[in-house]
Amino acid sequence: MTVITPLCHSSDTLEKHQECLKKQREAVKYRLKKLAARQSEIAKKSSVIRESIIRKYQEIQAVLDEDLRITLSHLEMEERAAISALDGLMEKNCSLIQEIEQDLARLSVTLDQTDTEPDTMVIKLDVARVVDLLNRTDPISVSLDEVKADQILSLTNNMLLLICSQTPIIKNLIKSYSSEVCLDPETAHPKLIISPKGDSATYTNTWQQLPDLPGRFDTTLNVISLQGYSFGRHYWEIDVTGKTYWELGVTYPTIPRKGTTEDCWLGRGDESWCVEFFDGEYTAWHGGVPHQLPFTRRFCQIGVLCNFPAGLVTFFEADKMTPLFSFCAGTFTDCLHLALCPGHDHNGTNSKPIVICNAQSRTSDFGLVAPQKSI
Repeated sequence: MTVITPLCHSSDTLEKHQECLKKQREAVKYRLKKLAARQSEIAKKSSVIRESIIRKYQEIQAVLDEDLRITLSHLEMEERAAISALDGLMEKNCSLIQEIEQDLARLSVTLDQTDTEPDTMVIKLDVARVVDLLNRTDPISVSLDEVKADQILSLTNNMLLLICSQTPIIKNLIKSYSSEVCLDPETAHPKLIISPKGDSATYTNTWQQLPDLPGRFDTTLNVISLQGYSFGRHYWEIDVTGKTYWELGVTYPTIPRKGTTEDCWLGRGDESWCVEFFDGEYTAWHGGVPHQLPFTRRFCQIGVLCNFPAGLVTFFEADKMTPLFSFCAGTFTDCLHLALCPGHDHNGTNSKPIVICNAQSRTSDFGLVAPQKSI
């Protein structure tokens, strides 16, 4: 006997599957809605922060403008007083000239009418009158308060120095996140020479006889820091002066280190983020995706900021803190290490080391995790 499976059983299964798919669709739609709401929330928060900062800068400018107005009004008042005083002295001199002209006219008439000698007493009085006026109208008697002016200039210069010491504000803020690191020689490719202090890596064409440790890069010219960080904000500056090729960034300790797999290169896999300088061009890398950067000038120092709360890795031109590129990872899934690649020497054009510019150590309370010697 042939048993026929009821169609209702198959229909029930399909209906359940259909209902499951509908629930999944609704869950994804709800997540999409939440993501859009979060996007809008972040945009609004960013706008509020931006407007608040703009207002503060405007308030600073208003304070400076008002102080400048008051200072100039004082100087203008003193200038007007001095000019007015000189006008008065000049008027007295003009009046005396008119009197002398009148006396000369009268004397000329008298001389024409008589041959007698003029009254010597009158002449003596005229001379005394002139001497007295000249003494009372000495230009040196009227002057600006130059000592006060010098004090104003000194105070404004001090204000300028203070402002310069506090700006760029972002530079001072980011530098406050500086964390000291040193390179782990046990991770360095055998063609890299790591300085005794662990603050520089130099390419050598000689393959050094080093232990083939599990954590050592054997193909890519990489080295990572001994220290790793799991939370907080951390900033490093790397000196790349005189180099024509380099790569630098941050990486999880799980980055592949053996063989020719592309993920061993910084930024080519999901474990690392980097900026590369090669052949005069800057490129940001993560997950194997290149981002060409619109810069042509050869920078001397590159800043790297790792921001765990925001899930950001940001690269800067360190002198003026000009942002080069920022990666948003959302949430980091592991601790991060500084990673460097000084590159080949390129026939001597890239022989200089890549150097970490360490700041005073602040790592004890800022997410430092135990050094990891290998993956």
